[in-house]
Amino acid sequence: MAHSEFDIIHRYFSHPSASARAPALGLGDDCALIDLPSSSRWAVTTDTLVEEVHFHPDTDPERLGHKVLAVSLSDLAAMGATPAYATLALTLPRVDEQWLAAFSDGFFRLADLFGVTLIGGDTTRGPRSITAMLIGELPAGRGLTRSGAKPGDLIFVSGTLGDAAGALAALAGAGGDPPLPLRLRLERPEPRVGLGQALLDVASSAIDLSDGLAQDLGHVLGASGVGATVRVDRLPLSEALRAQVPYPEHLALALSGGEDYELCLTAPADRRVQVVQCGRRCGVPITEIGFISEQAGLRLLDCDGYPFPLSRSGYEHFSHET
Repeated sequence: MAHSEFDIIHRYFSHPSASARAPALGLGDDCALIDLPSSSRWAVTTDTLVEEVHFHPDTDPERLGHKVLAVSLSDLAAMGATPAYATLALTLPRVDEQWLAAFSDGFFRLADLFGVTLIGGDTTRGPRSITAMLIGELPAGRGLTRSGAKPGDLIFVSGTLGDAAGALAALAGAGGDPPLPLRLRLERPEPRVGLGQALLDVASSAIDLSDGLAQDLGHVLGASGVGATVRVDRLPLSEALRAQVPYPEHLALALSGGEDYELCLTAPADRRVQVVQCGRRCGVPITEIGFISEQAGLRLLDCDGYPFPLSRSGYEHFSHET
C-alpha cells in the first residue's frame, strides 16, 4: 500500500496540543505561527539521531521515539526552560506501519508528560535519521548558561553517570545484552526538566551531559574562563554499572562515556544546601563532585589526591576522520 508524506503525518503525528500555550497555527500549513509574549524569551535546541551512529537498527521504536525527544528536552533542562513546542524531521528507508505506530507512541507519551506540542516537521525517504527541534520558554532576561561558573563554586551532577556507556560497551563487546537498568538508561533517558527549572535561581552555570562529564564540563570551563578539580571517587555510580564493569573502567565510562543526559551544574558554596534541596523536591539525587578554580584546565584526582589518568575526554563525531 502506497503512503504519501501527508498520510504519514495525519495518521501518526497529528496529536492534540499538550502545551499550556497552544500555537496560533500548528500542523497543516507551510509554517507554524506562535504568538510571543513580551515577558518571555525562547530557548531553542536541535538534535539528530542517526541509525548505526546513535542507535542500533533493532532498537525498540517506542524507546527511540522517547529518546529523540528526551535528548532535546535535556538541553532545555540545562537552561532551566519550560518545554513548549517541537518540530520533527523523520527520514525513513520505507514505511513500516508497526514501527511508526510504536515510535509516535513513545514520542507523544513523553511530549504529553512535559507539555510539548508538535507544530511541524518533515518526512522523507532515505537512511533512517531523526531530527527534533524544541522550543522552551524562559522569563525575559533569564536562563542558565555555560558561562556563569566562578572560582570557589562547587560542582554537582544529577543522578548516576556511566550507565548508558556501560550498556553500549556490553552491546559492542563480549558482554552481550546489558542488564535492563543500564539498557533503559541508554534507550529511555529521563530529562531533568523539573530540576533545571528549580535551579534557575540557584545554579551559576549548567550543561547537560551528552558527550561525557570530562568533555561537557570542559565546555563550561572554557565558556567561563575557569578551571576545575573533580574527585573521581565521588562520582555517583549505579550498582548495576559497578556489577557490570570493574574498577577503574567504570570510572572511565562515567567520565567520558556519554549518553547520560544528566545535568552538571555549578553553584556558590553557600548554596550547597539549596542545590541538594532542589534535587530532593524533584526526586533526583544530587552529588557534589568538585570545585571551580582560577587555574585553567580540568584536574581529575583519585581518593588519595593523585591524578586520575583518562585516555579520552568524551565522544567526538569526527575524531576518526581521515
